[in-house]
Amino acid sequence: MKLGRNTPCPCGSGKKYKRCCMNSIAQQQAALADDIAQAVAMNPSLSIDELNLVAQRKIEQRNHQPHADFCGLTSTQMQNWLYAPLDELIDVTINTPSDLSDSPVMRYLALILDEAMQQGGSFKATAKGNLPVKLVKQATALLPEFTVAELETVPSISEYQGHNEDQFNALHYTRVLAEIAGVIYHRSGAFHVKKTAQKQYQAQGLHAFFLPMLDAAVSHYNWGYFDSFGDQTDLRLFWLFMLWRLQQHGSANTLITETARAFPVLLEQMPVSHYHSATEQLHILINTRFMKRFLQYWGFITAGPRLFLHAEDATETVTLQPLLRESFVFSV
Repeated sequence: MKLGRNTPCPCGSGKKYKRCCMNSIAQQQAALADDIAQAVAMNPSLSIDELNLVAQRKIEQRNHQPHADFCGLTSTQMQNWLYAPLDELIDVTINTPSDLSDSPVMRYLALILDEAMQQGGSFKATAKGNLPVKLVKQATALLPEFTVAELETVPSISEYQGHNEDQFNALHYTRVLAEIAGVIYHRSGAFHVKKTAQKQYQAQGLHAFFLPMLDAAVSHYNWGYFDSFGDQTDLRLFWLFMLWRLQQHGSANTLITETARAFPVLLEQMPVSHYHSATEQLHILINTRFMKRFLQYWGFITAGPRLFLHAEDATETVTLQPLLRESFVFSV
C-alpha cells in the first residue's frame, strides 16, 4: 500500500509521513541496495530466496535501531507500546502489587464490592443513578490515608465539594472503570456485582481486579471525561511511554518536553488560544489527564503543591510511590 504524504508515519513517531521518514526513504533504499550489492559481490552464487532473506534481515536491523526522539526506543518497541494490548507488551512487566491499600481507586472499588456482597450482590442506587451517600461518606473517610500530595491542594484528589458521587471525581472515576471492566453493572435502580466477579472477589480478593481495572483505564476510559479540552487529543495512546519516562527521571517538565519531541502531532492538535501556547496547553493536559486523573488517582505518584495550577507554575518533580515501581518493571 502506497503511503500518502499526510498519513501518519509508519515508524510510530506521530509525525506526518512527509515530515518524518519520507525524505530519507531514498537514502534508506540506496543503503539497502548497497548492502545487497556487497552481499552479491561476496557471494555471487546467492539465490533469489537467499537475497530476499538478506534484505529482510537488513530491514529488521533498521527497525531495531534506537531512535533519539523516542529516548532510545526503537520503532518496533514504540509501535508495540502504542498499539499492543497489556498482555502483549514488550520490555515491560505489569504486576499486581502485593499491597493495594495505598491506591485510592482500588480502595474505593473495595467499598463498592463490600457493600454489594453484604447485600447479596447488589445495592440500591440513588434516583440519579449514583452510588449512595453512605458509600460517598465512607470514601471521604479514607482520604487521610492516601499519600497523594506533598501539600493538600484545592480541590484535593477527590475534588470533593458535597455529599454526592458526581461531586467526588475519584470515586466516580472508580465506579465508571468498574463498569467498563465488567465488574459491576447498573440495572433496575441498583448496582450489581457480576456473578463471576463475586466469585473472583471471594477467591482472590481485590487483587483479581487490578489488571482489568488498569486495562479499562488505559484502553477504554475517556480521559477527557472531566475536562473541556475536547476529543481531538487522546493521550491514552502514549501512556506507557510517558510512564516510562517519568519513572526514569521523576520530572514533570522533562516529561512534557520528551513527549512533545516524540509525538509532535500532539502540539498540532492543540486548539488556537490567545492565552496559552500549544506547548503550555499540552503541559496542562498531561498534568491534568495523565498525572492527576490517572497516576494520582491510582496512588502511583505524590504530586507537588503547584503541579496542576498552570503550565508556567508546574513543579519540576513528582515523588514516585512504591506502588508505581512494583506495578511497572521496565527492561529498557
